[in-house]
Amino acid sequence: MEGSHKVGRVKKGAIPLKAYQDLPAFKLYLVDVGLLAAMVDLDAKTMLSGNDIFTEFKGALTEQYVCQQILSELDTVPYYWSAQSSTGEVDFILQHAGNVIPLEVKAEENLNAKSLKSFVKNYKLPFGVRTSMSDYREQEKLINLPLYAISEMWKTDA
Repeated sequence: MEGSHKVGRVKKGAIPLKAYQDLPAFKLYLVDVGLLAAMVDLDAKTMLSGNDIFTEFKGALTEQYVCQQILSELDTVPYYWSAQSSTGEVDFILQHAGNVIPLEVKAEENLNAKSLKSFVKNYKLPFGVRTSMSDYREQEKLINLPLYAISEMWKTDA
C-alpha cells in the first residue's frame, strides 16, 4: 500500500532480527500522523485538547509518531514482537550496533511496561526503552525516553 510502511513481526529478540521475522504477520503504519487522523475523521480540536472518548486512539497516534521518528531520524528497520500464547506485545524491536533494543510506546505518563520488562529478561538484553510523556529516567534495565527525544535514542546504548 503506497503511503504506508510495513512493520514485520519477529518471533525472537536476537540478532539478526530479519532472520526471526514472521513473514505473514505485520502491522501497517502510514507515512504521517496527520494522514492517520484524517483517515479516521479525527478533528483537530479533539486531537489537541483530547477528551474521554479519545483516550484509546491516542495510543495509535503515538505509535504512528514513533514509527515516523524511527524511520526518519534513526534510519533503521523497525519490527514488533507479540507473544504466541498471550496478549503480550512490544511495540517496536530495533537492531543497532549489535544490540536488540525493544521499545515500548506510551501515550501518557503511564510507566507500566510488563511486556517490555519480560522481553528484556527473557532475551537477556542489556536494557529496554520506554517512551512516554514522562521525563528521562533509568530504572532496572529500563530507560524512559521522552517522546520528543526519540531522535536521541541511539545515545542511550552507550
